[in-house]
Amino acid sequence: MPLLTGRTVVVSGVGAGLGHQVAAAVVRDGGNAVLGARTEANLAKAAAEIDPDGAHTAFRATDITDEGQCEALAALAAERFGRLDAVVHVAAWDSYFGGLEDADFATWRSVIDVNLLGTLRMTRACLPALKERGGSVVIIGTQSSVAAPSQVRQAAYAASKGALTSAMYSLARELGPHRIRVNTVLPGWMWGPPVEAYVQFTAYTEKVPEADVLKRLTERMALPELATDGDVADAAVFLASDRSRAITGQSLLVNAGELMR
Repeated sequence: MPLLTGRTVVVSGVGAGLGHQVAAAVVRDGGNAVLGARTEANLAKAAAEIDPDGAHTAFRATDITDEGQCEALAALAAERFGRLDAVVHVAAWDSYFGGLEDADFATWRSVIDVNLLGTLRMTRACLPALKERGGSVVIIGTQSSVAAPSQVRQAAYAASKGALTSAMYSLARELGPHRIRVNTVLPGWMWGPPVEAYVQFTAYTEKVPEADVLKRLTERMALPELATDGDVADAAVFLASDRSRAITGQSLLVNAGELMR
């Protein structure tokens, strides 16, 4: 039986990359996917590609910095499918780069508002429905929160995601009595639109073949290729399903063995 037969999963941050792959995996594995992101046109496009007849998807434009919009997305799951079993948090601000010396702390606050507080807002909005029969909260974090990459500097992103991983432990204790599990997936470099763009841009600026840039990334992996958005989506679906019913408060690295803990 597919992992998510008859289950409904809210997926925040559905765009062209990981969020799309997570939503597609939910439908593939028998579930209903409720899609949220800020741009409705992107949601409509994703839903049409994932579920052409519209039987297993619903969507609503959602900014996770707005508590009311989070509540509306959670309510859509119950309105359309009669239940909510899991939420997978993909929505994040990951495009601000830099370290401490060049930090704009006003922007850091905004990154934290999206990545940390936005995820917590969306989680809280889902709690009434999740408490009805138990369920799962899956946070997409980042390997950068436990080991800084040498290729790019994303201190604000890493700090916000690190705080979210720390919050996971408290949430797992708090929500466990309601049979709600809380876990985090920590991707490393994963092949999808953002990394494709990085490889193309780096190759262009350094005037080297894209294969050379990709080799720099893969040569540090225990496995000889990058994980993909699809690999990370599969890990999220596993944690959203009852196959992981005894797993909570855990962080799972999906990184082709670049970092082992």
